[in-house]
Amino acid sequence: MKIGFIGLGRMGYHMARNLAAAGHEVAAYDVLPEAVARVAETPGIRAGTSVADVARDADVVCSSLPSPQSVEEIVLDEGGLADSMREGAIYIDLSTNAPAVVRKLSPILAEKGIKMLDAPVAGGTGGAEKATLSIMVGGDEVLYNEMQPVLGALGNKLFYCGDIGAGSVVKLCNNIAAQGYNMVLGEVLTMGVKAGVELKTLATVIGSSTGTSQRLINAYPTGLFKRAFLPAPFSLILSNKDTRLALELSHEVDVPMAVGELVYKDQMELLERGLGELSTDALVQMQEERAGIVLEIDEKDLPLQFMQFQAQQPAVAPKKDA
Repeated sequence: MKIGFIGLGRMGYHMARNLAAAGHEVAAYDVLPEAVARVAETPGIRAGTSVADVARDADVVCSSLPSPQSVEEIVLDEGGLADSMREGAIYIDLSTNAPAVVRKLSPILAEKGIKMLDAPVAGGTGGAEKATLSIMVGGDEVLYNEMQPVLGALGNKLFYCGDIGAGSVVKLCNNIAAQGYNMVLGEVLTMGVKAGVELKTLATVIGSSTGTSQRLINAYPTGLFKRAFLPAPFSLILSNKDTRLALELSHEVDVPMAVGELVYKDQMELLERGLGELSTDALVQMQEERAGIVLEIDEKDLPLQFMQFQAQQPAVAPKKDA
C-alpha cells in the first residue's frame, strides 16, 4: 500500500520504518526537517514536504502525534487531511488521543469519503522498534480487518475495541491503570522496607504472589531498582498528558478517580521540578521522599525470577529519538 506517515518522534520514527520494512511505500512528514531527513535514510521511505504532500496519493495515512490539538490541526487546518486525502482513503490515528476529538473528526472526514480508525499504541519505544506494540482500535470492524496488513506491521497484539473512539478510551484506561499501579507499588514497597523487611524479599514475594504486576517484574529491575530513569522508554511528561486526558474523560462521564487525581498531582510536582524527561518509574520518587526510603537493589541481588524474565527479553538499546 501507499502510506503517508505524519509524526516522526520517538514512536513514529520506528513505526514508519517498520511499515517500509513490511513492503509498504511510505511517504513521511514531520514539522522538524531533521526528523524527516533521518527517517528518509530508510529504503522505501520518501521524505515528505507537508501534510498534503504525504496524504495526496496515499491509500492510508497514519499519524503519531503528541496531543489531541496536533491531531485536529493536521486534519482540519488548510492543506490538512480533510482537504488533501482522496475519497476512499483511510486515516489511522496512532496517537493517544481524546475520545471526544476522535469522535469529532471521524464524521467530518466521512463527509469527504475518508474512513477513520483510532488506534493508539502501547509498548514504548522498544515495542515500536521491534514491532511488538499493543494496538487498541476503534471504528468499523470490517475496516479494522482490512487494515490488518498495516496494523500488523506495527504490533503483534491487535485488539478491536468497538466503535470509533473506543480505542482511545481503552488506551487511556490502560495508561492510568499503569500509573496507578506505579503509585501503589511505591507505597507498599516503602512501607515494607521501613517496617524492617529487605526490598529484595518484598519484591520477590510480591512478584510471585497476587500483588504482582508487569511493572514490578519487568520495568523496575531495569529502571527504579537501578535508579536508571534516563533514557526514558516513556517519559513523565508524556504520561502526564495521558493522565490529564484520562481525568478529563472521567469528568465527562461523571466517574470519580481518586487514585488518578493523586497520580496527576505527583506528576505535576515532578514536572514543576524540571524532571519531565525522566521515565515514569520516577513517579515513585515522590513516595520515597515522603517515606524517607530509597528503593534500590544492586543488580546482583535482583530476585532470580526477575533475572530469568529479563534474560528472555530481546535486547534493545534505549533510544533518544527526537
